[in-house]
Amino acid sequence: MKRAEVRFYSELNEFLAPQRRGRTTPYAFAVSGSVKDLIEALGVPHTEVDLILVNGESVDFSYRVKNGDRISVFPQFETMDISPLVRLRPQPLRESRFVADAHLGRLAAYLRMAGFDTAYRRDYADEELANISAKEKRILLTRDRGLLKRNRVTRGYCVRTTNPRDQFAEVLQRFDLSRAVTPFQRCVRCNELLVPTHKELISDRLQPETKQHYEEFTRCPACNRIYWKGSHYRRMKRFLESVIVPERGVSRG
Repeated sequence: MKRAEVRFYSELNEFLAPQRRGRTTPYAFAVSGSVKDLIEALGVPHTEVDLILVNGESVDFSYRVKNGDRISVFPQFETMDISPLVRLRPQPLRESRFVADAHLGRLAAYLRMAGFDTAYRRDYADEELANISAKEKRILLTRDRGLLKRNRVTRGYCVRTTNPRDQFAEVLQRFDLSRAVTPFQRCVRCNELLVPTHKELISDRLQPETKQHYEEFTRCPACNRIYWKGSHYRRMKRFLESVIVPERGVSRG
């Protein structure tokens, strides 16, 4: 039986069995396979990994593990360009775009509210999610580790928390997005960019009180939904302010 020594760093330890966390541990194998297969056999989706060192040298996912190898596995560096060291995935994303699985509808709405292009439908099948992520270069957000292990998925993130507000804060922090927030630019229902619209063109759709007190409106070109800075807007604004704490980044409380 052949043996390699493996260590995972930082948050990758969350995916491991307790006895493997935070330490170098042996991995026994009879037939040499890829380092990608080894990583996922231990429970870590390959989308969570952005740097692999074998005996101190950078390798890609296709590297065939050899007897005696010392393997170090590091998490994504989405906000740091490590391309001189590794070619595990395409160049780091210049713009964070997402696709969320069926269980993350509220998170998708929060991301859209914050201005981030987020594809979401309740009926997306796993294969469709993987294809959208690959074709449109979107980060796949899911809590399904198996989905992130699909070969077509090269950009993905396993959301750790279950509360939608905490999920939103988690994603903002993970991808360093606090400074990129441009709120109320997208339709939370359709993901389309909103366009300004004249009050006169939509006056027949407005309640008398709304018509009296507001002058600025935007419209979704897909679903024709109307937005204005009323009480719902103020509640959403307070919500965003509670998650994104000025000068200190993202609140997790």
